[in-house]
Amino acid sequence: VQLQACGGGLVQAGGFLRLSCAASGRSFSSYSMGWFRQAPGKERELVAHISWNGGSIYYQDSVKGRFTISRDNAQNTVYLQMNTLKPEDTAVYYCVARRGSGWGLRPYEYDFWGQGTQVTVSS
Repeated sequence: VQLQACGGGLVQAGGFLRLSCAASGRSFSSYSMGWFRQAPGKERELVAHISWNGGSIYYQDSVKGRFTISRDNAQNTVYLQMNTLKPEDTAVYYCVARRGSGWGLRPYEYDFWGQGTQVTVSS
């Protein structure tokens, strides 16, 4: 599967952005999906994950209550709604996919990666 993420940009603190990730190929609904981010000088970290049917969702503690992950299997798309953005949310955000059920915190646990989209939050 190929992943194409978009929606990043420059926003002031307190603002919002919506990231989208379109997946090509068949069987999108069989993949669990997620978003990682990587800030300069830091390791990639899992921000949010959603199971194939949306029944299981994970959020990193720092984004709970501000970010919402969702998916539309009919449109082969996963979203990340980011509200009340903070400067520390500044990073490159990557859409990821994992075959089958289950999820993981580590980058190597995901099979497919999008190209990344830059999110910059100014103070």
